[in-house]
Amino acid sequence: MKKAESSEWIALEEALPVDLFITEVQAWARRLEVTPREIRLRPMKRKWASCSSRGRLTFDTNLLNQPPDFRREVIVHELLHLKVPNHGKLFKALLKAYLEQGDALEKTKQ
Repeated sequence: MKKAESSEWIALEEALPVDLFITEVQAWARRLEVTPREIRLRPMKRKWASCSSRGRLTFDTNLLNQPPDFRREVIVHELLHLKVPNHGKLFKALLKAYLEQGDALEKTKQ
């Protein structure tokens, strides 16, 4: 998931607060049955997030300004690396299944 330049501005009051974002990551971690060692936010130039081999997740602060569906995709992608460290067939199948599950959850809330 390569980071693309975004020319759209989002009002500060529409940005997701950091503590809410961390709660979102933790909720997905419980669903995926993984435990990240650390969750960090910092400016990143080339990608939206990363997962270290030691279980540290780092997310770009600009992710707080992105739409919920995109945020969810990045969060699930990185958390899945705690189960599957590569982008092989298993990773892609799990990612698709969890994102579809997330879509179904969102629809039941509406």
